[in-house]
Amino acid sequence: MNNKKAVAEKLLQINAIKLSPDKPFTWASGWKSPIYCDNRKILSFPFIRDFIKSEMCNVIFESFSQANLLAGVATAGIPWGAMAADQLKLPYIYVRPKPKEHGLGNQVEGFYEKGMNVVVIEDLISTGKSSLEVVKVLKNSGLEVNGLVSIFNYGFDEAQEAFKQANVPYKSLTDYHTLIELAMEKGIVSVNEEKTLLDWRENPAKWGNP
Repeated sequence: MNNKKAVAEKLLQINAIKLSPDKPFTWASGWKSPIYCDNRKILSFPFIRDFIKSEMCNVIFESFSQANLLAGVATAGIPWGAMAADQLKLPYIYVRPKPKEHGLGNQVEGFYEKGMNVVVIEDLISTGKSSLEVVKVLKNSGLEVNGLVSIFNYGFDEAQEAFKQANVPYKSLTDYHTLIELAMEKGIVSVNEEKTLLDWRENPAKWGNP
């Protein structure tokens, strides 16, 4: 079993990812979706949490070896960035959705120096918009963004194009394609359900809406 498939299996095992083609979920964006990913659940399972942390550190070390700083994305990326930074013995910061409204008014929390090579840590990538907003904040703060690492990636063409345009390389521990392939192997979804899941990924904004 390759690493992506092993990560996908762990997420399914603890119901961090739920597949429901017949009774779709509604995302905050209003999109209807046959899948829901909640990686916060991983934090409650120590051995799986440790496995995901180790996989994340391996990817950072192998793909972004020049990094001398990690940055977590609030809120879901904060614990993963902190754990990875601890294991790799790297400095750590995190980025708020918007500047703090009191005190120092920081949007980037923690100590850093301009010119440092930073890797952004996310829990998942959907359209990529929120992730690239964080990249923009870090670049405007004088940091060199080497890339981004996430636990899960929906694999939308929109996100791929957005990261390409921003010239930001990214890596994910597992992805939608791997997940659906594994779900089929395990008999979690039927052939018809697989088609529904694949159709959704092709046009998520319009899927399920009259």
